[in-house]
Amino acid sequence: MSANATMRAAVQSSFGGPEVLEVVDVPRPEPRPNEILVRVRAASLNPTDWKHRSAEGFIGDPPFVLGWDLSGVVEAVGIGVARFRPGDEVFGMLSYPFGHGSHAEYVAAPARVFVKKPAPLSHVEAAALPLVALTAWQALIDYADLQPGHRVLIHAAAGGVGHVAVQIAKARGAFVLGTASAAKHDFLRGLGVDEAIDYRAQDFAEVARGADVVFDTVGGDTSIRSVQTLRPGGTVVSTLPMGSDDFDREAERLGVRAVRMLVDSSRADLGSIVALVETGRLRPAVAETFPLERIAEAHRLGETGRTTGKIVITVE
Repeated sequence: MSANATMRAAVQSSFGGPEVLEVVDVPRPEPRPNEILVRVRAASLNPTDWKHRSAEGFIGDPPFVLGWDLSGVVEAVGIGVARFRPGDEVFGMLSYPFGHGSHAEYVAAPARVFVKKPAPLSHVEAAALPLVALTAWQALIDYADLQPGHRVLIHAAAGGVGHVAVQIAKARGAFVLGTASAAKHDFLRGLGVDEAIDYRAQDFAEVARGADVVFDTVGGDTSIRSVQTLRPGGTVVSTLPMGSDDFDREAERLGVRAVRMLVDSSRADLGSIVALVETGRLRPAVAETFPLERIAEAHRLGETGRTTGKIVITVE
């Protein structure tokens, strides 16, 4: 196999800890009809990556290459692609959950999951956005119909999804409450959070009582207590697609909506996110970057749950 027919990719052949990730040579993909081949410049990590790595996910058995976010340059286009041409800078989220594979030097994927990279963002910043921004947008706008003046509680507001959700909610004109440890409250205020809640010292259910919307990325008891903060008719959206039936029963008892969601690729939603970036209302925070060869270290850091913003993998 010639050198230009291969690429480096983070492959795992079994479930387990970060040590199962191996950066090895694999065949380079070719774009099929309606697909583009993208030379990956950066790709981000999300909790779904380490969950699937350790067998908590639902994409089947290894071997596979993880990663859904990416930013890069179009290398080639398949038959029928008119929107992009080689040399275009693009970013997007591969179809979730079965389109994974961005932790590699190249990705071939449907052209419809990409848009042009916003000029104000570097590839590292752009790679940090798609999955978390689409998740936050779909949760707050599509499912919760967040309106100006609504009170919205965002859990883990300094995390990858949370810090983007805060900015989307503020752009929407909402009053934002956000949970985080006290050390991260200055960061939250810098994002525009109106009331920061130290979840270790305060009862968020009391502080946020009467909320119109709650965005929950934590799950467990937090989901149940989030339901109890809502005003009648309010909505809680959870990014945990499976869990206790108590979540739904408590919502029904209190006359509120409980929604469980998975993020979905959407060019229209990504376009709305780009508009926020280009008008200065949305900017991702990058906690740390790691080269592809050190992806196992990136997973270890991500699993601590203590990062502020996103972890990004650079691909040279």
